[in-house]
Amino acid sequence: MFVEVAKIHDVPVGRVKAVDVDGRILALYHTANGFFATDNTCPHRGGPLAEGDLAGNEITCPWHLWGFDVVTGACPGNPEIAVTTHAVRVEGDSVLVRLS
Repeated sequence: MFVEVAKIHDVPVGRVKAVDVDGRILALYHTANGFFATDNTCPHRGGPLAEGDLAGNEITCPWHLWGFDVVTGACPGNPEIAVTTHAVRVEGDSVLVRLS
């Protein structure tokens, strides 16, 4: 089931926002390619990804600088490590996410 987490104007292109979906905190990204969502917790040491820097489709964890592709969840530096991604769709001005 998709749940509304934001309005499109809440997250400008190039920005990230932490959102709550049924008590689970996710990072919602708005890139030039659209909206994407991952778990907000970096698998390395639990850093809050929504507080990291977004460059293109890559988020960098603010704690130890691990990077993740927001589309696939993969860590470019180590393909064995990934963050969970979640389906996102836009309906009108609403951004909706479905937990994986």
